[in-house]
Amino acid sequence: MTNLFSKLRKYEIMIRKVANNHLQGEYQSLFKGSGLEFDDLRPYQYGDDVRTIEWKVSAKGHGTFVKTFREDKEQSVFFLLDISASQDIGQEGNRKIDQGKIIAGVLTLAAVFEGSQVGLISYSDEKEKLILPAKGGKQGVKMIKGIFEHENRSLKTDLNGLFTFALNLIKKRAVVVVISDFIDSGYERPFRALAERHDLVAIQLTDPRESVLPSLGIIPVYDKERGKTTWVNTAFGSFSKKIADTFTTERANLKDICKKNQINYLTIDTTQDIVAPLIELFKYRNKSMKRG
Repeated sequence: MTNLFSKLRKYEIMIRKVANNHLQGEYQSLFKGSGLEFDDLRPYQYGDDVRTIEWKVSAKGHGTFVKTFREDKEQSVFFLLDISASQDIGQEGNRKIDQGKIIAGVLTLAAVFEGSQVGLISYSDEKEKLILPAKGGKQGVKMIKGIFEHENRSLKTDLNGLFTFALNLIKKRAVVVVISDFIDSGYERPFRALAERHDLVAIQLTDPRESVLPSLGIIPVYDKERGKTTWVNTAFGSFSKKIADTFTTERANLKDICKKNQINYLTIDTTQDIVAPLIELFKYRNKSMKRG
């Protein structure tokens, strides 16, 4: 556990240093500026962030109004970690699930360092691990143990269940970071509802093998979630094309949902170092806060 903490801390310090260099001293963290509570409504002014428009009030025809917020001193950051079997793809030690846990661990340390409350929901097709938000170093240790030491009860996926569970649990506005490969369907409604209520960040984990399948003839493909083996003929070009098209379409659909619902979206490949993509996310959120 000590070595793990050292590794995560090294990443966290590196990200902060690189972020400071890239943003010329104007670094705002992934979390700063998001711990806000609704305060009042006021007329829209040029330059206001369109995400703060209160559409229901504005639709009544008396002008366009935006929501104003006050800083919440007890800001919470919730990590929603998908730990289903579809994440078990990639090189040993560098699978999607490994990347996801490292990202959750690094961001947990960053949030603890900044004084935020941190909490965790690990999910398969059921609640696997729940850690309610709290501050401080002890909570950081509890979170890291919860992320890295938990053993699954189930291998299946249910993102609809995860997002619905989070909606029912997290009542107060929070930063909610979803870390998943998003290989599932029927989760869109609660996902959008989370974006309406909270400051939502979606980190999609991918692996090159999901979109490019080599021609190996007839091979057995084992589905860990269902516990079944299916024989497929990879020599057919149409089969490989279908795999690639499905991957591309589903990813484009997720990006579209995120764009339409003001959800910060980031994709990280198992072959990538996590630092550069997370820096891009920091930079994007930094610009958004400035526009707001």
